[in-house]
Amino acid sequence: MKADYLIVGAGFTGATLAERIASQLGKKVLVVDRRDHIGGNAYDEHDAHGVLVHRYGPHIFHTNSKRVWDYLSRFTEWRPYFHRVRAVVEGKEIPLPFSLASLRKLFSEQLADRLEEKLLAHFGYGARVPILRLKEAEDPDLRFLAEYVYRNVFEGYTLKQWGVRPEELSPSVTARVPVLVSYDERYFQDTYQAMPKEGYTALFRRMLSHPNIRVLLGADWKEVEGEVRFDRLLFTGPIDEFFGHLHGPLPYRSLRFQLETHPVPWAQEVGTVNYPSEHPFTRVTEFKHLTGQGYLPHTTVAYEYPEAYEPGRNEPYYPVPREENEERYRLYLKEAEKLKAVLFAGRLGDYRYYNMDQAVARALKLFEEVARG
Repeated sequence: MKADYLIVGAGFTGATLAERIASQLGKKVLVVDRRDHIGGNAYDEHDAHGVLVHRYGPHIFHTNSKRVWDYLSRFTEWRPYFHRVRAVVEGKEIPLPFSLASLRKLFSEQLADRLEEKLLAHFGYGARVPILRLKEAEDPDLRFLAEYVYRNVFEGYTLKQWGVRPEELSPSVTARVPVLVSYDERYFQDTYQAMPKEGYTALFRRMLSHPNIRVLLGADWKEVEGEVRFDRLLFTGPIDEFFGHLHGPLPYRSLRFQLETHPVPWAQEVGTVNYPSEHPFTRVTEFKHLTGQGYLPHTTVAYEYPEAYEPGRNEPYYPVPREENEERYRLYLKEAEKLKAVLFAGRLGDYRYYNMDQAVARALKLFEEVARG
């Protein structure tokens, strides 16, 4: 078998690169994935009751990039959707990110008024204040708020999700859970927020349905490497795995999901409810909120349990962004720089905690480099 490009991984990064190379350069592309489906972690499928479920947890599309939005819009129609999340704190469901609306749910009117006034004075309406930054505030009321949010919303969830304390993670992670100085109860505030109308798998199917693209599923790329002649390899799997863990394994976090179907129209009021302190799971997602299938008489929810990544037992979901891990990744990056015909990209290839739109943007940028030769 002959291909100009061998692409390992059929997720957002691999599919975007395959589509661009096939359609814009006219090159032959073979996409290989060891799973039995396309779409990577964004893969979705209908369960026995017709609910479109995300096998690897909820994927909510949001971006500020018009370029990424316009690109993906070639392969799907969109259903407008604003994700809403709540957290159970001291027995009450409050909006997330923690906001001025959350204050009103938890504190007395007098205290909420005072905290709101100080947040507005210090940061301005609409600000997104990382919790660790808020903890450094000189004002005692703001420090009280920071400690409360840290203890009741942030700390327990982080320990379950990452297996380490918040201070041990890169600020890029802690900044993802800010205090929002606003009454906007949407979980994201991006310009573009929507869900693929027919689901992610349908989107990927259209991306990869080009005559220059062949897809091989259920196969490890090493098993076919000797049978395929190719000019360049684009690798979106774990970079440490590619090099046989030469410098030791890079840590990843994994997830386990427990899906339950209930004979009721709805199980919860919003798409996702987080449990920062209680229970071993971190959150429960009801897929019908995401898919717009409110007409179905049954509903399916997913309980999400973070766990350590163990090769061969589960999937690597998240690189663990800590400085010591970044140092090890840089050793692998030096190895990668020695290879002329191999490029790495994606969450696992770049060892970066990309959102879906960031993975697409990275792939589009890498394609430009490939096209220039």
